[in-house]
Amino acid sequence: MTTNQHHNVLLAGASGVLGRHIARALTDAGHKVTGLGRGEGNGVRADLMDRDALLRAVDGQHFDTVVHAATALRKPPVRHRDMYATDALRTEGTAHLIEAARATGARRFVTESMVFGYGYGDFGDQPITEDDEFGPQGTDPELERHLAGMRVKEQLTFQAAGLEGVALRFGLFYGPGGTDALLPLLRKRRLPAPADHGRVLPWVELTDAGRAVAAAVEHGRAGQAYNIADRTPMGFRAHLLRVAEEFGLPKPMSVPLWLTRPMAYAHTMFSSSMRVSAQKAERDLGWTPVYPSGREGLAALRAATTR
Repeated sequence: MTTNQHHNVLLAGASGVLGRHIARALTDAGHKVTGLGRGEGNGVRADLMDRDALLRAVDGQHFDTVVHAATALRKPPVRHRDMYATDALRTEGTAHLIEAARATGARRFVTESMVFGYGYGDFGDQPITEDDEFGPQGTDPELERHLAGMRVKEQLTFQAAGLEGVALRFGLFYGPGGTDALLPLLRKRRLPAPADHGRVLPWVELTDAGRAVAAAVEHGRAGQAYNIADRTPMGFRAHLLRVAEEFGLPKPMSVPLWLTRPMAYAHTMFSSSMRVSAQKAERDLGWTPVYPSGREGLAALRAATTR
């Protein structure tokens, strides 16, 4: 579906960091946004994990498009168990939200996905495209739990009868509302930086991510996934160094990677290395990152916070 018509959008996760950017981008594009979540600020108050309550909450309402950007994360995940509630939202919560989307007469379902759905580990220098395998079998039960969440979320999205399912596979988020939490930790030198040794990961600035969702609502093709990342992959340590330099904060202490093993999920991410191509999104959605690298995105964030 390629259309410039204004959509009535139900946004699950509207009060989250990414959700706020999505809501702003959709509103700026002329769409009407209704938030879905448990908090008072949402137009539809319901818990995605409570199917019956969710269906009661949307009864009698109509939406053209439903966007699933809900997670259970309030801070960056460190241990595997920090991901469990989000894993459940990706499976059971998605199934419930698809039922709700059908009940409201929606035609389009846009879901937030992640580049880690391609797997955890070192993928070398060849950029990953949407044609590469998504949701491979995890190498241990914990990783399989996370990968199954991302795999099932996309499968449900693409296989939902009567809905045009689109998935956006985001890189790691930074920017307004995301990077802010790092600043006091860096200021107090409480955020060590694990050695990168050449490892890089895809990143995307949050306002760019919000704009990508708006582009997918308007131009995404049914049954398609799109990588959403800037053009400059960067390791965790390199990113933290850039944040510290931009905001005039102490340089984070470097630690060997093995020291992060007690933080099992974070260690898995720190140990991974991948590059992804976002050419499909740039071509099909007409989306390009305003901030092609963290250098530009963090400079814009610092400028905005010092006005």
